[in-house]
Amino acid sequence: MAQETVDYLIVGAGSAGCVLADRLTEDGRDQVLVLEYGGSDRSVWIQMPSALSIPMNMPKYDWGFYTESEPQLNGRRLHTPRGKVLGGSSSVNGMVYVRGNALDYERWESEGASGWSYRDVLPYFKRAEGRAGGGDDYRGGDGPLATRRGLLDNPLHAVWLEAGRQAGYPFTADVNGFQQEGFGYLEMTVGAGRRCSAANAYLRPAMERTNLTVRTHALATRILFDGRRAVGVRYRRGEALHDVLARREVLVCAGPINSPQLLKLSGVGPRAELAQHDISLVHELPGVGENLQDHLEFYFQVACREPITLYSQMNPWRKALIGLRWLLRHDGLGVSNHFETGGFIRSRPGVRYPDIQYHFLPMAVSYDGSSLAREHGFQAHVGPMRSHSKGWVRLRSADPLEKPRVFFNYMSQPEDWAEMRACVRLTREIFAQPAFARYRGREIQPGEGVQSDGEIDAFIRAKVESAFHPSCSCRMGRASDPLAVVDAQARVIGTQALRVVDSSIMPSITTGNLNAPTIMLAEKAADHIRGRALLPPSPEPYYVAPAWESTQR
Repeated sequence: MAQETVDYLIVGAGSAGCVLADRLTEDGRDQVLVLEYGGSDRSVWIQMPSALSIPMNMPKYDWGFYTESEPQLNGRRLHTPRGKVLGGSSSVNGMVYVRGNALDYERWESEGASGWSYRDVLPYFKRAEGRAGGGDDYRGGDGPLATRRGLLDNPLHAVWLEAGRQAGYPFTADVNGFQQEGFGYLEMTVGAGRRCSAANAYLRPAMERTNLTVRTHALATRILFDGRRAVGVRYRRGEALHDVLARREVLVCAGPINSPQLLKLSGVGPRAELAQHDISLVHELPGVGENLQDHLEFYFQVACREPITLYSQMNPWRKALIGLRWLLRHDGLGVSNHFETGGFIRSRPGVRYPDIQYHFLPMAVSYDGSSLAREHGFQAHVGPMRSHSKGWVRLRSADPLEKPRVFFNYMSQPEDWAEMRACVRLTREIFAQPAFARYRGREIQPGEGVQSDGEIDAFIRAKVESAFHPSCSCRMGRASDPLAVVDAQARVIGTQALRVVDSSIMPSITTGNLNAPTIMLAEKAADHIRGRALLPPSPEPYYVAPAWESTQR
């Protein structure tokens, strides 16, 4: 076998791996190798923001994971796309930039992630971000990750915001600033007219350095150990196996499905499961692959009585013109993900901070493009933020080429059903506001006949979809926590020279889309890895609805 030695070895060039590749090479001292199973991200389908539904359905760029049969969803197996390309899922996602609620991070700290409170993580959100409107106390203005508001050309976005106000919800000027709760503008990771993936933001500039090597089409098959110290990785490229050694650390950034799989293949995980597959135990960690969490959502769709939606752009000629304009000028409709407004609300009194998220879209279509619009319409993607159901990632076999089993156990807790019913009823109320009167046609989905709890539940079982936010399968926590996998510095508990840095180490899922928190997490982990002083905590206040205990809005 060919063998080489580097200082740091990063497995996975996804959102977190790209950040670490940049930060660990910026001083020029350490040699860093990144192993990525996917290939190049130089594709118009990846780089043009409005083409977002295409790469997530292409085997070239998607791992092609599907869940096990989900008992509460009529036995359906749901697609769980994961980026298999430079940039990982940041190269195939919807580009919505949402940091989460400040109280998510207070919750993290209470769950054992010491030093990850809101005041601790805010400086790293700011360090990462290069906001088109400039920085302020909450936002970063000169970081590598470009963020901006959408075009806001379609009049239905203003109608959506006004309907929220009429329904009694606050308007928030910045869902990523002081106040997440309310209706407001969504921002996207787009810069200079193209997708600002982690590859474009972090990896591409870093690849110009002589101390960084990025090796594509390289599948990590196991972590190499000397006792409990990680000393390298074995990987497959083509038909050949190679070993690469790490003088300092092995950093697993393979994502919430592949990271627990790789740990287990390497002998780190639940003893009984490893024994079932004849894998020698290196260190027993029962939490590897457990605590898997996700966001579910459905599309509340309404027909539009005026031909002002994006449906008019869906014929082949119009789409070709949008693409041509983007190729020539990097502007026009091609530069938007079209999720330009949204909202965060609470489902009932007694909920301290928002547990329902909205993405508004001026078209009636499925997120992944699998169901095309058939008429003018508009929709809200809506779903609960903090599911009580937990799932797992487990090995199907000891073969690294065989996909692991993924089971979210969706909707297995009664609280999840109560929140989903609230999503239907509260959304119907928003679309019934006077602001939509001029445009509101029939309710396409769920349909006006879906009213009772039983009817809503049947709709949810048949139509709810993943929002593609798997996380928490290698959770961060105290060493005394039997299900914790990494400590507060992302070190795999009970091992040496091994860390996991990606969305799998979140103790619990955040309130919103996961790309921004994952990049923040890697920014902070980079300082832990380098042994640098952490950025000073930010004492900025955050909003909590004053009457949350007694009112829903």
